[in-house]
Amino acid sequence: MFYPNYLRIFRMPFIYAQLLMAVFLRPFASKSQDTVSLYSGKIPNARPGYFKNPPAKASAGMVYFVNNPILEIYLPEKSTATGAAVIICPGGSYKVLTYQAEGVRTAMELSKRGIAAFVLKYRLPDDSLMIDKKTGPLQDAQQAIKIVREHAAAWGLDGKKVGIMGFSAGGHLAATAATHFKTALIENENHTDLRPAFLILVYPVISMQQELTHADSRRNLLGPTPSKETVDYFSNELQVNQETPPTYITHAGDDKLVDVDNSIVFYERLRHANVATELHIFPKGGHGFVLGQRPEEWMPPIFKWMAKNGMINP
Repeated sequence: MFYPNYLRIFRMPFIYAQLLMAVFLRPFASKSQDTVSLYSGKIPNARPGYFKNPPAKASAGMVYFVNNPILEIYLPEKSTATGAAVIICPGGSYKVLTYQAEGVRTAMELSKRGIAAFVLKYRLPDDSLMIDKKTGPLQDAQQAIKIVREHAAAWGLDGKKVGIMGFSAGGHLAATAATHFKTALIENENHTDLRPAFLILVYPVISMQQELTHADSRRNLLGPTPSKETVDYFSNELQVNQETPPTYITHAGDDKLVDVDNSIVFYERLRHANVATELHIFPKGGHGFVLGQRPEEWMPPIFKWMAKNGMINP
């Protein structure tokens, strides 16, 4: 039977059909808000019957209870595209996702600058959904990197310029993806490189050590009584080496929720490992300072850093 080109995609494997539909529909979308599910079949680490639970919920720009992780795609205009891409991990103490303010607004500003942005709606640690809740978010981050890199050509990207960005607990997830990329927690039959090309952290949780961590993020991810081995594994300052990607970090010195020492300790570890890194500490702003600012107020230094590191044109 003959199928018009725009219908033939439905006879292709699930993920490829989604990707082609994203490209096909983009000219008709007002804000490039196309989505791709991370997994076409069974979701790894999911408990039986996870889809019987209610789908992701949203309220006042926040998202919670994610059982089907997705990427929301914001592609730049072809005339301004740089080939660079950023996967965005919103924060929320591993309990909710500050999806609109940290995810969507950031993605729209990146796309204005010619950078493709992918907002990651990742699974939040939940014993009712996951066999091992502490690895669920990292699996989703790795799968996001894999999808974007494997389909870079379809989106007009340079596969060597796919980075990851995270806010608060999402910063912990992004840093975990950047320091644990050698161990694939997902199916990776093509041996796709899971190392982000660069890392951008905004008031991040870095450590799970008791004296430094954000208590709620640690408890939500690791549970109430994690072992020392688990705490050390998810303390990203202890996982830095020379292969950790170039990193940009920004934090407010008066952050009362996530101590700025998280960023300082990570910066020092990166510096001593000879990783190209840059740290910006604002004297005031508190935690979540981007929520009260327009993106153009706090993002320009990021674009300058990306240009200096060859990810975008100056």
